[in-house]
Amino acid sequence: MSEAAVTTADTVAPPEKKVGLVKAAGILGMLGGVALIVVGIVVWIMVSTQLQAENIVVPDDAAAFQGQTVSGPFTAYVQADIIQHHALEMSDGKTYAQLDREDPVRATLMNASFLRSSLFTSVVSFGVAAFAMGVGVLSILFGWAIHRLASIPVVVRRASVAS
Repeated sequence: MSEAAVTTADTVAPPEKKVGLVKAAGILGMLGGVALIVVGIVVWIMVSTQLQAENIVVPDDAAAFQGQTVSGPFTAYVQADIIQHHALEMSDGKTYAQLDREDPVRATLMNASFLRSSLFTSVVSFGVAAFAMGVGVLSILFGWAIHRLASIPVVVRRASVAS
């Protein structure tokens, strides 16, 4: 008795469902990622330029970046910190809310508080810009992966063939 050898044959067929919408979603994801990166860069440059235009120089008694112009998130944070340090020295450790309404130092502490808030707002702006750029990179990667998967629509059907 001889047995017939059984072999398999693979056939390649196009997918049964259309993938155009999936490809479009991938492309839109990549375009959205590029837009997020561009907007993040523009915001970063804009905030940095505005900070530099103020010509704020980090004082020598700051924790870091002494003598540098405030132009980025780290210098802005250090400047805000040293402003608080100086304000608390002037008020013997009291905050604006703790000072008597008639205390002449209260107006200086109010200005210090406003300056610190503005500097912290710029720090947050830098963070949001960096976050947007990071999400943009991820969006490009995910969009590329989705588009790539949809662009390779191959279905393999394995069939037994008797020889």
